[in-house]
Amino acid sequence: MDETPIKAGQASKGKLHQGFFWPLYGDKDEVAFPYGATRALTQAQEILGEFAGTLVTDGYGVYSRYTSKVTGISHATCWAHTRRKFIEAENSDARRCQKALEYIRVLYEIEESIREGDSEDILRARRERSLPIVEEFFEWLGTELTDLTILPSSPFSKAASYAIERRDSLSVRLSDPAVPVDTNHLERALRTIPMGRKNWLFCWTEVGAEHVGKIQSLLVTCRLHGINPYTYFVDVLQRVSTTKASDVPDLTPIRWKELFANQPLKSDLEAQ
Repeated sequence: MDETPIKAGQASKGKLHQGFFWPLYGDKDEVAFPYGATRALTQAQEILGEFAGTLVTDGYGVYSRYTSKVTGISHATCWAHTRRKFIEAENSDARRCQKALEYIRVLYEIEESIREGDSEDILRARRERSLPIVEEFFEWLGTELTDLTILPSSPFSKAASYAIERRDSLSVRLSDPAVPVDTNHLERALRTIPMGRKNWLFCWTEVGAEHVGKIQSLLVTCRLHGINPYTYFVDVLQRVSTTKASDVPDLTPIRWKELFANQPLKSDLEAQ
C-alpha cells in the first residue's frame, strides 16, 4: 500500500482540495486506486476495512500505527526506501553511507539470485544468506551511532535511525517468502497517477477522483496481465448490461481474461 496526492474538489474559492489515492497491490497482481480525502490514519482504516494478512508499505508512520492496533495483520516495510535515506545522506558522510549501501546491495543480489525459486528455496536462502547480513547491518548501525562525533541531526544519523526504528518490519520477509524486498512494483504501477497530474492536472470534484481511481484500477491491472485495455473495455461495456449482479466479478480483468478474452465482443464501428 502507498499513497500519492491528487488535487480534487474545491477547498475554498480559487483553491483545490489536496486529496490522495491510496494504491493497493494485491497478491494476484491486481491494483486498486481508492481515493481518500486525507492522508490520515482514519483513511487507511476505512480503506483496509477487515483486511488480514501482511501489509507491505514504505516508512510512513500511519501504517505502523494502524497495524499495531489491529490483530491479524503483519507489517513489512520497504528496503528501497531505507536505501534512499542513505543515498540522500551520501554527500555528508560518504564512507559510512557507502558501507550501508553495500550491505543493502548484497541483500538485493541474494533476492535476484532466488527470484525464480519456489517458496521453500526463497525462505531457505533468506534464512541462511540474508539473515546474517541483516543482523550484521543493524549491529554495525548501532555501533556507528555510539560514535560521539556523529551528531543526532546528521543525515547519516537520521538514515540509520530510520532503519533501526523499522528493524522488525524490515525483517518480516526473512520468515515469509511471499513478502517482497521492496514496494518498487507498486511504485511502477502507480506511476500512472503522477503522469496524469502532468496532463489533466486535477479532478474538479472528489467524485471525479473516485471514478478516475476506478478506471485506473482496471487499466493498470489490464496492463499487468497483458490484456489490451481497448479490447477489454469494448467487451465489458457491452457485456455489463446483461450480466447478473452476482456475476460482476467475472468482468474484472483476471476473470475476464479466463472467461472471455479468447472471443471478445467487438465494437460495431470495427465492422464498418
